[in-house]
Amino acid sequence: MPKRLYWRAAFILLFPVIFLQLIVSVVIMKRHFEGVTEQMTGTVASQIKLIATKVEAAEIDAAIELSEGLNMKLLPVELDNSIGSNSKRFYDVSGIVVIRELYKLKWVQNVDLLDDDYVTVTLRLTDMIFQLKFDRARVSASNPHQLIVNMVVFGAFFTLIAFMYLRNQLRPITRLATAAEAFGRGQTVPYTASGAIEVKAAGNAFLEMRNRIERHIEQRTMILSGVSHDLRTPLTRLKLGISLLDSDDKEPLERDLEEMRLMLDEFLTFAKAQDNEKSNFELLTVSSILDSLKADYQRSNAKLHVANNITTGSYLMRPSLIRRALDNIIGNALRYGTLANLRVTVDNEHINFIVEDDGPGIPEEMRPEALKPFSRLDPARNQDKGMGVGLGLPIASDIAQAHGGSLRLLKSDKYGGLRAEFKIAAKKQLS
Repeated sequence: MPKRLYWRAAFILLFPVIFLQLIVSVVIMKRHFEGVTEQMTGTVASQIKLIATKVEAAEIDAAIELSEGLNMKLLPVELDNSIGSNSKRFYDVSGIVVIRELYKLKWVQNVDLLDDDYVTVTLRLTDMIFQLKFDRARVSASNPHQLIVNMVVFGAFFTLIAFMYLRNQLRPITRLATAAEAFGRGQTVPYTASGAIEVKAAGNAFLEMRNRIERHIEQRTMILSGVSHDLRTPLTRLKLGISLLDSDDKEPLERDLEEMRLMLDEFLTFAKAQDNEKSNFELLTVSSILDSLKADYQRSNAKLHVANNITTGSYLMRPSLIRRALDNIIGNALRYGTLANLRVTVDNEHINFIVEDDGPGIPEEMRPEALKPFSRLDPARNQDKGMGVGLGLPIASDIAQAHGGSLRLLKSDKYGGLRAEFKIAAKKQLS
């Protein structure tokens, strides 16, 4: 079966029509045309038998006169120029029946059907050869193909009308699929439910679902942002209170306070990463993103190697979210390794940002856990090399999904550490 709904529906429409036409054509040709041709040829065979009987009775003149009365023409011919192979055109279906029925007469030596208007039959009578010529219409139905031609022409005409109607009926489903696909990438395209009752119901259900998801994201972002901001006030008071303590007592408390502040900041960043409506898609080149990353990390003396990129073309991305995701992945690589390598591959469907490091990596069984929020893999990562609350990779994963892609964690064969593949859809225009 085809993969697309339109072609599946077209196949379901065409298969019974074509199959029915084939059955009807075979039945008509077998039962109608063949039966009619047998009856008409049988009548002519009876007349030929009567003429042959006259010739065998040595009444040749009477046989010629009889043939003229039957609208036939009987002529004696030379032996060498008369007998040959039966002749008919390759598309002459009824000619097979005519030859078969005429050969039931013992006198028939050859049947020539090459002429569309006449039939020439060669007869051997009393050691003499005769040719009998008569109209083809006497043994075959006139225009035997007319019914089939009409059936095919009108069948194609009404099938075309059905195709146009089918396309109109499937267009609302296509629009719904486009809107759902765009929403899966974080875009909200205009959509109005239309079509049949079932399609319209599905469209209205999608709109309600989209509105609920958007309200949920907005409410969650507001709540998380409010909680994060509200906690800053007591944290500030705690910081002032701790500053009045003795130096020996306040250092561990200040470290805990700083860790709480970082957790709140990353928590707020994670909430903002979910708010896709506040960041619009823009047409960007991959080279511009790579050049920006390379320049920023060079200023901080970080060991980031960016492979030469020769990709061209602009793609729809959210600049701030893409940059945040790549910063999280590269920062994660540099925190647990001594270097990071970034390269990009582009095909017709995806843009794949590949970041590899020489750190300890993540065991295969723990990689799904690493993409969950606030997951800290102490056995796999050395926490002494940096502070984190387990939100860097989950934020990058959510951003990839918002762009119609995914984040995969693998083992780097080249450096021995972690290989992070940040893949997004390579879309060049808005839906």
